[in-house]
Amino acid sequence: MTTEITFPVNQQDITSFSKDRNEPQWFSDLRLTSLDKALNLELPKPDKTKISKWNFTSFDFDAKVEESNSFSLLSEGVRSLIGDEKNIQNLLAQKNGVTTYEALHDDLNSKGVIFTDLKTGLQEHEELVKKYFMKDAISLDENRLTALHAALVNGGIFIYVPKNVEVELPLQAVYSHEGNFGLFNHVLIVADENSSVTYVENYLSEGSSTEAVANIVSEVYVENGAVVRYGAVDNLTETVTTYVNRRGQVTGRDAQLYWALGQMNDGNTVSENTTYLVGEGSYGDTKTVSIGRGKQSQNFTTNIIHFGKNSDGQILKHGVMKDAATSIFNGVSKIEHGATKANGEQTERVLMLSEKARGDANPILLIDEDDVTAGHAASVGKIDPVQMFYLMSRGLSRKEAERLIIHGFLEPVVGDLPIESVKEQLYDVIERKVY
Repeated sequence: MTTEITFPVNQQDITSFSKDRNEPQWFSDLRLTSLDKALNLELPKPDKTKISKWNFTSFDFDAKVEESNSFSLLSEGVRSLIGDEKNIQNLLAQKNGVTTYEALHDDLNSKGVIFTDLKTGLQEHEELVKKYFMKDAISLDENRLTALHAALVNGGIFIYVPKNVEVELPLQAVYSHEGNFGLFNHVLIVADENSSVTYVENYLSEGSSTEAVANIVSEVYVENGAVVRYGAVDNLTETVTTYVNRRGQVTGRDAQLYWALGQMNDGNTVSENTTYLVGEGSYGDTKTVSIGRGKQSQNFTTNIIHFGKNSDGQILKHGVMKDAATSIFNGVSKIEHGATKANGEQTERVLMLSEKARGDANPILLIDEDDVTAGHAASVGKIDPVQMFYLMSRGLSRKEAERLIIHGFLEPVVGDLPIESVKEQLYDVIERKVY
């Protein structure tokens, strides 16, 4: 017996929404096709995590937010992330998918760099967006949630860095969520040959949030000799069910993609991060930290798939589980036939702080080529009682000792993140989640 799927929007709603945003016809058609596909496709099947009863379809599609560009209207939470207005360089802030603040350095335009919201990107840079949007890194018909994302995308940004351009200052985006709004956020980054850029994003909840959905997709395309550093701190409230899929297509020779991900949501979360190392000598590095608490359930899967010769993929993930939280940490290094001299290394470690907390680390190597190197390591355990005794014998309370142990456990990942601002934000989030 099959269960009928219903969404809070229909084709007429989508057509009106697309028309109001002045979107090109091909994008409007893609939305309608994707909604049809979403009705027939299955949910993704993350390993060892049942998500069939999670809420992915109960949300409000009305943002209830007006476009603006006023720093004074930003919330306290957003301001704490971006600092004083006079020091802001390259920032785009959105609330419930609507742009509420934008501050761009003049240097970006002079170099031909595009940093804008996706709505404007479709209007002013249609051909570039069309060339990359959900084409190679991720497909709209992979599963029900990718199709639903393509149908309902209502926020996000578009970044394009031309050939031989180095963006020295980081580009920052802040996505805030409020109420029971369904946030379908899309990030599209294209780094052309021999370019470089650092991008940092934050997801946070504001005000009172009821049962809601965040469906997030990121696509990063890295051409010959280009370098992209992508940092993210996800910090949505416990009432938000989150599906996040971040993909990187490292197509260029000697191209590099670095992920620095702080996955700190308090609600149920299924997350996939995949890097395709296509170019010869391409490099992918993924560092992830997470803290689970309460009764939340999480699944984090990191894939690095090697196609290019002499490609190098590194995975490092550390997670802390508190209360009755459960998390699965999957790491997959896949070396395809023909990817000679490839190297794939990964480490997953989970620390459990209570009897009811559960963590599972699963390193997986899939090797279809002989002349390669690969390795993995994993550990799951509780706080060492001897370590706890030693710290408490020096005058620390149990809570203070636990705090030090958590910071020490996460430091090998956080301390090695390539983006300083992400480090600072993560230290702050970790402090708040530990206490």
